[in-house]
Amino acid sequence: MFGRPGGRWPRWIERQLLRRGIEDERVLQAFCDVPRAAFVAEAYQDMVEADSPIPIGHGQTNSQPYVIALSLQELSLSGGEKALDVGTGSGYQAALLSHLVREVYTIEYYQELYITARLAIERHHKAPVHTRHGDGSLGWPEAAPFDAIVVGARAPRIPESLAEQLAPGGRLVIPIGGESSQVLVRAVKQPDGTLSRTSLDSVVFVPLRGRQGTDRPARERPPAPGSPGGAP
Repeated sequence: MFGRPGGRWPRWIERQLLRRGIEDERVLQAFCDVPRAAFVAEAYQDMVEADSPIPIGHGQTNSQPYVIALSLQELSLSGGEKALDVGTGSGYQAALLSHLVREVYTIEYYQELYITARLAIERHHKAPVHTRHGDGSLGWPEAAPFDAIVVGARAPRIPESLAEQLAPGGRLVIPIGGESSQVLVRAVKQPDGTLSRTSLDSVVFVPLRGRQGTDRPARERPPAPGSPGGAP
């Protein structure tokens, strides 16, 4: 039985997800099982059923439910996958993923968000969720390969590290583009290691922080005077 008793989905799910083409019943059920309210501050509780992003601090957001649902649906999850969630944010997407796969790894750039998200995930996860504070653009090499990778922030291109950590046949969903124009892209890793790509929808996301995201590595400081290679 999916959704509410009698087979009906909650009204907001029917309106925001079903009517817009989200048909994967496992994805829809995850949205029923994981309360968005648990990942949103008290000041924004009146927005939890709205199809809009919600601020969570540090310029980040709890993403629009439809876009999360589209991303998860396009991962074509059957339940046995190991998944990587890049950009934990509030923890909402990672918690949803844990109801759809065998194991989740999730990385957050901002330490304060990482701490808050970890606590919320612990209360609402199903499959094991491993959390990390760090540079999500570099992925989680020691846990790779991943059958599915979903990125909750925009990048100018697919980070090489994430492409490398995707298993053959694995699916990756990521927003690609600049500040004013982005497209949600689905990439599938082919046997020869290349990625076949499909554009899904126009979106607006916060930037992916990190060495292979929107941030360029800082230039190395010149050697101090008197040190090897430095000025005399």
